[in-house]
Amino acid sequence: MKITFLSFVILSLSSFRLTRLLVFDKITEFIREPFFDEVVEENEEGEKDVYYLPKKTGFKKFMGELLSCYWCTGIWAAALIVVFYYIFPVVSTPIILILAVAGLAAIVEVFVQYFI
Repeated sequence: MKITFLSFVILSLSSFRLTRLLVFDKITEFIREPFFDEVVEENEEGEKDVYYLPKKTGFKKFMGELLSCYWCTGIWAAALIVVFYYIFPVVSTPIILILAVAGLAAIVEVFVQYFI
């Protein structure tokens, strides 16, 4: 299995973006929702804080724990992308490239916001 540096960078960026998409983005909230319980607490100022805790037992607990851990989800996202890339290269390449471009755009946006 030979991989070029450019392929490695593209796969890495796409893995980064897929992980962020699964763990943090609003658009995939419906995927995370079945695995979490919503807890609402009132702070000292009277404002309500919402916390999402993984379900208590079984498969839903496992998935909740997985989706609440950026590092854990990242390993599975990377594995999924690499396997998808090697098994279905024609189908996966455009999807992986889109995720990689979006990942790089996110990194550039953070850089711009921080330094400009």
